[in-house]
Amino acid sequence: MVDPLKARLEKLRKISESAKRRANLYVDVAKLDSANTASSLGALQKAPAPGKKLQKIGFLMLWVPEPTGVTCAIGGPMIVAGRYLDKKYNSATIHDIGYETKNTLSSINDFKRSVM
Repeated sequence: MVDPLKARLEKLRKISESAKRRANLYVDVAKLDSANTASSLGALQKAPAPGKKLQKIGFLMLWVPEPTGVTCAIGGPMIVAGRYLDKKYNSATIHDIGYETKNTLSSINDFKRSVM
């Protein structure tokens, strides 16, 4: 025969352990919420693209009507520099990494199917 008090005590012990685990989880999550973590995740979500910005500014300067032509002389090299930075600067985000990983896995699976 099971003692109802012992069963109730066991149930309370389980509830207590569950509450402790949940509290520890919340403490660990709160430790993650710092300014450094937020800025790192933000940089991964939306990477800066200085090349594209430089190109846009160059095109704007190229199209601004000015009699002396100084903006045309500055706009052209800014466009070229922006394109160079676009090629050399890695502006990949998490979305791009996931997309490339999916493509790689599908090509590996296609290769495995063709071999077997």
